[in-house]
Amino acid sequence: MEKAEMRPNKKVVLKDYVTGFVEESNMEVVATDTVQLKVPEGSTAVLLKNLYLSCDPHMRAQMTKNDKRVAMHNFLPGSVISGFGVGKVLDSGHPDFKVGEHVWGVAGWEEYSLITAPESLFKIKYTDVPLSYYTGILGMPGLTAYVGFHEICSPKKGEYVFVSAASGAVGQLVGQFAKLMGCYVVGSTSSDEKIDIYYENVGGSMLDAVLLNMREHGRIAVCGMISQVNLEKPEGVHNLIFLIAKRIEMKGFNVIDHFHRYPQYVETIIPYIRDKKIAYLEDIAEGLDSAPAALAGLFAARNIGKQLVAVADE
Repeated sequence: MEKAEMRPNKKVVLKDYVTGFVEESNMEVVATDTVQLKVPEGSTAVLLKNLYLSCDPHMRAQMTKNDKRVAMHNFLPGSVISGFGVGKVLDSGHPDFKVGEHVWGVAGWEEYSLITAPESLFKIKYTDVPLSYYTGILGMPGLTAYVGFHEICSPKKGEYVFVSAASGAVGQLVGQFAKLMGCYVVGSTSSDEKIDIYYENVGGSMLDAVLLNMREHGRIAVCGMISQVNLEKPEGVHNLIFLIAKRIEMKGFNVIDHFHRYPQYVETIIPYIRDKKIAYLEDIAEGLDSAPAALAGLFAARNIGKQLVAVADE
């Protein structure tokens, strides 16, 4: 049997558990490993060449020991971190994935990833749009925005919608989905107008202020609370009584529970992208060496649009 080619495999590892704000120094890029460019014989694994990596808020909780705020596993010091990304199949022992196909899903922050449970990967059907879009508008953040707005908030034409973190990966899409629905989108609670729908990405004092400005029977979809993720003791919310007084529905959700809706979502959004009815902004860091700074910058609000890392060309 011909010996499989071996390649260096640069990766980003967690140096130690994080307390407070994520710093670039909490991570380290190492290049000591090698990877075999072939899946083990008899395996159903898939070997990916990672092209793009997604920087997402939930990764902060994964950097803390035994943090229960996310449904995904916690990272271990000295081990590669992981997240959503886009890759190209280099070798496959699984009948549903062919060499040369593109996929998105969870992979290691490294140049090459061996995915032992490829059933969790999504095959990329449309390649006439940038592959990087599958870290955002055509990936997990896009589905999050769509499900939270359309299914949790149940919008109606003409309603007032407030979106926090409106320039981020999810927020920029919620605002445009609302406009496509014929809603009036606001980005500040300083307006005299009351709000029917709030898409929550921030939490803390922002949530407190919005509760005062909700209309009766308003709806709040809680997707994230990025202002709280770096705090050892989260801020209290003092205006929850308005949930009663205004009969407001507030519901948290995790997009993981809605991945079965992804094929329907893609078929809905692709025509909007092709017809340029949705504008989409990306903030791309170049190279795996830039990944720690890109992820730390996400929590310092240094990005505009979807933060991601371009790892390699095809």
